[in-house]
Amino acid sequence: MLRLRLPRAARALALVASLAMAVSTTGCDEVPAHTALNYTSNAKRAFDEAMSEFNSHNWIEAQTLFREFKRKYSSARKYVLLAELRIADADFEQEKFAEAIREYRAFVHDHQGQNIGEETAYARSRIADAEYHEIGDSLFLAATEERDQASVLDAYRELRSFIHDYPASKETERMRKLLTDVTARLIRHELYVARFYLGKSNYAATIARVEYAIHNFSSRQVVGGNVSDDAGLEPEALILLGETYLKMHKWNEARDSFAAILQHFPRSSRTEQAQNYLTFMKQRGV
Repeated sequence: MLRLRLPRAARALALVASLAMAVSTTGCDEVPAHTALNYTSNAKRAFDEAMSEFNSHNWIEAQTLFREFKRKYSSARKYVLLAELRIADADFEQEKFAEAIREYRAFVHDHQGQNIGEETAYARSRIADAEYHEIGDSLFLAATEERDQASVLDAYRELRSFIHDYPASKETERMRKLLTDVTARLIRHELYVARFYLGKSNYAATIARVEYAIHNFSSRQVVGGNVSDDAGLEPEALILLGETYLKMHKWNEARDSFAAILQHFPRSSRTEQAQNYLTFMKQRGV
């Protein structure tokens, strides 16, 4: 068989033509690389789309879009942080407080040591809020003081921790009010148990519960600074303590309990009762 031999110049042109065709064909299937500007623009557009669903209270759709956003735009750090918080916020708004707490805690843990103080403070405040909502009053449940106090203690710890760590936060004053309410719940529980023991004439247990309440849940200790005379339930606790000591014929201890009300809570509604007990003891010479 005879081979046709092309001139060298013709062979070179044929090779160039075939390479050009291969490059043009391959190029049709390639996706141009995104520039940094395009990436940021697309990330902003995707985040805004998720926020639109969030602001419309379409919580499930918003969470889906935020999670997809995190997967596709993991390098857009500012938006990723906000997406994580909005995912937790969506659970909070649906009153899925346990899920929200877990997500806020994960946020704080995953970003500790990073320079995102404002976002971390926000997550911490929402944890405290969610813990408070987890207490859950209901007409169908026993009175708060009769129930297990685990959720109340969780809220108490979170609120105190937030106030300690963020004393100048715009949320701190509101947290103080929640803490006052939570503290009162804890004291009421201790007094409820103390009265139960008093009814059984178990004076030692009664005193132990009252003193525990006073020492651990004092409003002056919890809230800090000056408090009003009716802040907390210390006067009520001191009355119960004094009454228990009277039953035990421990006059000095009873007198000290009633006198503490006059000294520390002079405008309390319990002051007159304390004064009456002191007058009674004086008249009896005890």
